[in-house]
Amino acid sequence: MIEAILYSLLAGAMMPLGGLLARAEQARPVSIEPELVHFVVAFGGGALVAAVALVLVPQGAEALPAFWAVACLFGGGGLFLLIDRALARTSGHKGQLLAMLADFVPEAVALGALFATGSDAAPLLAMLIALQNLPEGFNAYRETAASGHPGGKTLKVFCLLALIGPAAALVGHLVMADMPSLLGALMMTASGGILYLIFQDVAPQAPLANRWGPSFGAVLGFGLGLFGHLVTH
Repeated sequence: MIEAILYSLLAGAMMPLGGLLARAEQARPVSIEPELVHFVVAFGGGALVAAVALVLVPQGAEALPAFWAVACLFGGGGLFLLIDRALARTSGHKGQLLAMLADFVPEAVALGALFATGSDAAPLLAMLIALQNLPEGFNAYRETAASGHPGGKTLKVFCLLALIGPAAALVGHLVMADMPSLLGALMMTASGGILYLIFQDVAPQAPLANRWGPSFGAVLGFGLGLFGHLVTH
């Protein structure tokens, strides 16, 4: 349980750390190169793909019949579509914060359950959550700052979001570990939602005209996730 709490807290701490990096960048007299910003966005997308392909789908599909695994995947995509439409009617900075929660919370629950079952995939999932939370925090801070939201208040919100991780991990550890089918359904649902977010929000922001580096960020993000998977297996 202590491992689950610590890993989820460290993974969640990447959100305010990403926000701090974005704040430091904006305080510089010269703004950061647009290509690097797009690279960070793409890197986060690659890490999200790695989490889905290497942990969430393999672990989730193993616990469910094929029909229900695919049904949960589709259901997750549809659920996040509805959430995205609802967020579109709210202010941008709230949408970004809720979008970060939408993938972080189910992943943290799954993380706690994986630690409870002694799965080798638990540390890998924690690493992948951290890899995606850092660029998500960076990007979300920049967008909230652009909307005129106070930077200090945004960082406080990010810190509160980071504390939700251990709470979700405890739920996974104490409740979901003994319910493999329910845990598998949660993982597949989260996978469908994350896939929707990647193609709806992340991938469209990654390309930059006449620049090829940002797209390679997605390869790098997935590659680091793959390296972690190969090392732990």
